Amino acid sequence: MFTAEQLKSAHSQVKSGADFPAYIQDIRKLGVTHYETFVTNGQSNYFGANAHKVSTDARYEPLVIALHSNHEQFKVDLKTHQQGKTDFPTFCTQCAASGIEKWVISMDAMTCTYYDKAGNEVLLESIPH
Repeated sequence: MFTAEQLKSAHSQVKSGADFPAYIQDIRKLGVTHYETFVTNGQSNYFGANAHKVSTDARYEPLVIALHSNHEQFKVDLKTHQQGKTDFPTFCTQCAASGIEKWVISMDAMTCTYYDKAGNEVLLESIPH
């Protein structure tokens, strides 16, 4: 089963959204089946087989999530991040401003789903592999 140290090591290789597909492959090899990351403070919960769960600590000071989501601005910010033009903290700040509360990654489906504060799906996208 994977450990918090292994997850931290894999995440340390991510400098921008352009590195995300390789990161997903790395943690998938560790046995992660899915995970969720909370924009508020960067804390994540990673899940594996047999109800294995590892939670990470907050990565930054708490952000305030906008009450109303701005889907169009979020899509622009996401594309910029995926092109490697912003780092993780900048992307999280942009997510908060656009009302994104968390994202959920499914390794089986190879998807990333973004949600607003009300729990509504804002965007579902496929992860390149």
